[in-house]
Amino acid sequence: MFESFFKLGLRHITDFNGFDHMLFLAALCATYTLARWREVLILVTAFTIGHSVTLALATFNVFSLPGAWVEFLIPLTIALTCMLNLWALPRLSQRNSAPAMRYAGALFFGFIHGMGFSNYLRSLLLQSQSIFQPLLAFNLGLEAGQLLIVLCILIIGSIFVYWRSPRDWAALLTGSALVPALWMLIQRIPV
Repeated sequence: MFESFFKLGLRHITDFNGFDHMLFLAALCATYTLARWREVLILVTAFTIGHSVTLALATFNVFSLPGAWVEFLIPLTIALTCMLNLWALPRLSQRNSAPAMRYAGALFFGFIHGMGFSNYLRSLLLQSQSIFQPLLAFNLGLEAGQLLIVLCILIIGSIFVYWRSPRDWAALLTGSALVPALWMLIQRIPV
């Protein structure tokens, strides 16, 4: 059972049908290079913690939000992260002076993204005798998948930065995440 839920978490984050999670990770990592991998690891882990808490709360029916609002809020988190990146571009060569705010933002946005998968996961977990182990396995798979995606982003970014500046990379990756996020946001307005 552990292995199947681990694989489910891994597939959840690496599935191109749900590329909104990948867009968020790209936006989250856009202003970082491979040299700052420790900071990115903390950001991604903060996102996973938020995601995990929401999944647990939703599984126990402690918290829920209508699906239409969740589907709207997910691209909103991507767009807000992109806006933060654009605001930070002029100061990109300096170290991030407020990393705690970025970590808190990743944690909070993880809460929102966790709601996007909670109904499906809840139905799977309710079939299990114990939900702790499957929930842990799912979240570990999710974290492994996110780290794999982030590693790819950071490697591609390092290659790009070899020829261009980190600011150019951050602008390109941020713009590449912002445009589809805005499109999804418009399509998903909960009316």
